[in-house]
Amino acid sequence: MEKIPEKINKKKTNNKKASRYFQPQEEVYNIDDKSLKKFKSGHWKKRQDGKTRKKNDERAVKRLRKVDKFLGDAPISKEKIKKYKRGSDMEATHARTYFHKTVFEQKEKKLELAAKQAARSELLLQETSGFIDAESDEETTYISQHDIVKAVDINSASKYFELTLTDFGPYKIHYTRNGRFLLMGGAKGHVAAIDWQTKKLLCEMNVMETVQDIKWLHQETMFAVAQKQWTYIYDNQGIELHCLKALDCVLNLEFLPYHFLLASSNSKGYLSWLDVSIGQKVAGHSTGMGRLDIMCQNPYNATICLGHSGGTVTMWSPNVKEPLIKMLCHGGGVRSVTVDKKGRYMCTSGIDRTMKIWDLRTYKMLQSYKIGMGASHLAFSQKNSLAVSKGNIVEIYKDCCQETVTSPFLTQRLPSSVFGLQFCPFEDVLGVGHSNGFSSLIIPGSGEPNFDAMESNPYQTKKQRRQAEVKMLLDKVPYEMIHLDTGKIGQVDQKTLEDKIEESNKILFLKPKKIEYEPSYKMKGRSKGLKKEQRKKGVIEEHKRRKLKKLWT
Repeated sequence: MEKIPEKINKKKTNNKKASRYFQPQEEVYNIDDKSLKKFKSGHWKKRQDGKTRKKNDERAVKRLRKVDKFLGDAPISKEKIKKYKRGSDMEATHARTYFHKTVFEQKEKKLELAAKQAARSELLLQETSGFIDAESDEETTYISQHDIVKAVDINSASKYFELTLTDFGPYKIHYTRNGRFLLMGGAKGHVAAIDWQTKKLLCEMNVMETVQDIKWLHQETMFAVAQKQWTYIYDNQGIELHCLKALDCVLNLEFLPYHFLLASSNSKGYLSWLDVSIGQKVAGHSTGMGRLDIMCQNPYNATICLGHSGGTVTMWSPNVKEPLIKMLCHGGGVRSVTVDKKGRYMCTSGIDRTMKIWDLRTYKMLQSYKIGMGASHLAFSQKNSLAVSKGNIVEIYKDCCQETVTSPFLTQRLPSSVFGLQFCPFEDVLGVGHSNGFSSLIIPGSGEPNFDAMESNPYQTKKQRRQAEVKMLLDKVPYEMIHLDTGKIGQVDQKTLEDKIEESNKILFLKPKKIEYEPSYKMKGRSKGLKKEQRKKGVIEEHKRRKLKKLWT
């Protein structure tokens, strides 16, 4: 910058008091930018070290700023904001004081800001769900897997394959939480774990016993196998780690990842929970409802749902010995039960050849479908697509919970009867285990396209897997917090008026405890008989008064 020469007139005076009223004129510097020539001398000052600084004046900056046609943030549609809102807006009309009203309004502003930021960050989710673009006169029901394979890219087409295993079937299957690994268990003892995308075999063995069910544990390093007598835990190399004799004659297994609990139901009507992090059985209930061969978990609140021969569905928690909910769903026995990922809808099928959709918030029936052969297995996807197996036929229904559907979205015929169904997480793939092996079907739009890498990462490395395991153990949720209503966990346990009245009535009939007190010896006649008894009585009465005060409050 070029300095502008200018004469500076300074008035000289010998009076020190008067000199403070004569301030020197500030030096002005020429600035090349035309927009900054409007600055006065007060906006740029010269320090003693020769450097310049800009005065923090927002008004001056606003005058220099050009007018923006699109001032502020981009507008957000109300539909997107409503999608991320948790409940309706409330007004602080019943606030006690102005302070409480201010706190309430600030909280509402934070909630509104959180919903807007979540809606705005939706632009960062680049991946979209798959779909089938059919012609106007074409029904997707008759589109086969071969037609889908011809229309998609090579990477997606490789996800459709079949494994022919006729010697050790029928097979039950289970995917890991990140959708990368597949576990298969044949009824005649064949167990195999594979990376189904690269077709790499992790381990394969024959346990030489009947396999009732299989489940991955918290990661792909361990899995549980329910065999004929006991339940065993193996690592991903097929080495036996534990023999769980506490879980005997098991028919079904479910793993609760946030609680590290392995839930099991057996043929004697006994439901058990075992903590795999410490290797101890934490709870076990005798249901008294006979053989428990229908079981699933509610991923939202970690409760266990059981289907019974009387047409009822019960929900269980390890904290209560009685069922939390008992619903009459069918006139006959229940064949299959499944709950969606958000815990809102439950689908049941019975021997009366009906399939019903239930709202778990109101426990009312939403939809009822009549199925010709009856559904033997049910499974919800991450996008609420419903897979239904009828013998050797698998049907996929879309949006069947809120609306009545007249025909299935897709239909596929398999070589033998189906014994296991599960949608692969974060993939448009449905895994089907049947008597002749395993089939991987492509179901467009069934998987969640965007995943949270801090929750489930399909591409995690060995180091990330170890760090995730440590974090899961540190964030482990105690089994005492498993409740039907998860909103009550964070609430304060306040005693009701009836409880307080009942406790106060009990106090009237309680016999006070005998207090033994021996006063210390004092000089000058203060330890005579009368004085000593008076002091003793005073201390005892004071102790009773404090005790009653604690009980009443």
